[in-house]
Amino acid sequence: MCEHHLNHKHSHGHEHNEDGKNNLNRVYISVVILIAAILYSNNELIKLSLFIAAYLIAGYDVIFSAVKNILCGKVFDENFLMSIATIGAFGLKEYPEAVSVMLLYQAGEYFQHKAVDKSRESVSKLMDIRPEYANIEYAGEIKQVKPETVDINDVIIVKAGERVPLDGIIIDGHSFLDTSSLTGESILREVSINDEILSGAVNTNGVLKIKVNRKYQDSTVSKILEMVENASSRKSRAENFITKFARYYTPIVVICALMIILIPLCLNGSSNITTWTERALTFLVISCPCALVISVPLTFFGGIGGASRKGILIKGSNYLEMLSEPEIIAFDKTGTLTKGTFNVTALNPAKDIDKNELLESAAYAENYSNHPIAVSIKNAYGKTIDISIINNSQEIAGKGIKAVINNDIILAGNRALMSENAINFIDAKQQGTIIYISKNNRFLGSIVISDEIKENAQSAIDKIKALDIKTVILTGDTKQNTEFIANKLKADDYYSDLLPSEKVEKLEILLKNKNPKKSVIFAGDGINDAPVLMRSDIGIAMGALGSDAAIEAADVVITDDNLEKISLAVQIARKTMLIVKQNIVFAIGVKVLFLVLGTFGLMSMWGAVFADVGVTLLAVLNSLRTLK
Repeated sequence: MCEHHLNHKHSHGHEHNEDGKNNLNRVYISVVILIAAILYSNNELIKLSLFIAAYLIAGYDVIFSAVKNILCGKVFDENFLMSIATIGAFGLKEYPEAVSVMLLYQAGEYFQHKAVDKSRESVSKLMDIRPEYANIEYAGEIKQVKPETVDINDVIIVKAGERVPLDGIIIDGHSFLDTSSLTGESILREVSINDEILSGAVNTNGVLKIKVNRKYQDSTVSKILEMVENASSRKSRAENFITKFARYYTPIVVICALMIILIPLCLNGSSNITTWTERALTFLVISCPCALVISVPLTFFGGIGGASRKGILIKGSNYLEMLSEPEIIAFDKTGTLTKGTFNVTALNPAKDIDKNELLESAAYAENYSNHPIAVSIKNAYGKTIDISIINNSQEIAGKGIKAVINNDIILAGNRALMSENAINFIDAKQQGTIIYISKNNRFLGSIVISDEIKENAQSAIDKIKALDIKTVILTGDTKQNTEFIANKLKADDYYSDLLPSEKVEKLEILLKNKNPKKSVIFAGDGINDAPVLMRSDIGIAMGALGSDAAIEAADVVITDDNLEKISLAVQIARKTMLIVKQNIVFAIGVKVLFLVLGTFGLMSMWGAVFADVGVTLLAVLNSLRTLK
């Protein structure tokens, strides 16, 4: 019970079971009773009873929490400060002030709850993607079942206006999907038979039949919800600072309040004991660290929520903090900076050779290969391949393919394959992967296959460099291709021909040589980059909602494939951290000033509460800027 209670740090350390409306009703009732107590003068006992009633209605939860925390071993917190200050005011017969302290505190709580609710809206909108049911056809009737009960290979039906409850493949139907809750983009996505579909999207028209390929607990929507729900559990350095600060701060101010009473008592006797006691109690009220306890976590929550509305999912405030201070952003190339789809971009037939003959020979040779390069050649050929004339096909590791087609010996591969077979070939000096083709030892020509750069890659790199961040490319592609991409995008550095383990080694070097106060970010498509995503300070998975490995390994998931959102994520993180620092400096600075004024009697208890509530509200309102 104690542990559960102490974990509620967003509520000034005490539980608020009432909603904002009930909280405000308590304030109204307490105000009416307080006014009645002030106006009533016939009987002192009844008058005192009214003050006590007003006080308990307004502040019973504060006192209850203070007592419960003391029993749990947590003596020094803001509830203790509020309770001892107001009970002391009763002891000094300052009844209206004691009640007013609780009233103003509860009024402040109400406005803070409103602010917190506003900050939660962006995240709660994301939480609306949780599916409530799935439609399955039984004996000719459609029945609604819980998504958790649906198995892989079951067929579900999604009607117009319904949310897709599970990941799967469309086996019947055509529609347009609203994926804004997943990607932050409002453009509808057209889908039809054989298209993969992700849970969380909304079917805008038509009826879709979907063959489920993931159970609910492994689905996209479940993974996203888990990320969002767990985000607040990963605390930043700033939040850890607040926790440590409160641990030492509260005992110190309690001791200072005692010294305010004891030092004058030792020097002047008990002549002004009432005055110094009032100052000590005022000092305790001023010392409540509400602004810090509320505003700092709220700022991080708002930053994470604001980012999620734009399709940027950040797993915790600690990652948000590191995201604000990158020195280097390293990119995977294929599928991240480039489209990851290979296409034939040039045909270079030898003299007296027709382009169609060149492409046909290559397509037949590559027929039995599923390599992306082979697939691109077969797609470019676009005709049915007569496998009956393919007599033999042999893959030569690291070099290419040797095939016998209609008794003709076809070679398709790299320079080494041509040289090994003494083929007099013409070296192609073009950008991309070059496949050389020969037929019966005669050179037919070469085919160039390239991976296209994404349309927004250049602008994304430019925006990152404008933030004074270095860009590096880490890829398994050849030096020639990587150099071309790096020069085209004006990346600061690149490393090519890397195996997955070598990517991690290069990243280790970047991490070792960076500024200790800065971070290294790695952005990849999430398909085969899990090791390097996990090793980087911040791993960003690009457009990888369908990849379980990416969601598990990455610290940030950009739910569409928009590279420009990397710089946007950094800007959101920087703005959030600026607001956190503003709130810390503002709250502590004003506290110190008011504590000094209270010590010398220049701040009344009324002023103390107004100051505390006012500082808290200003800090909270500043925190809400993260949502914009």
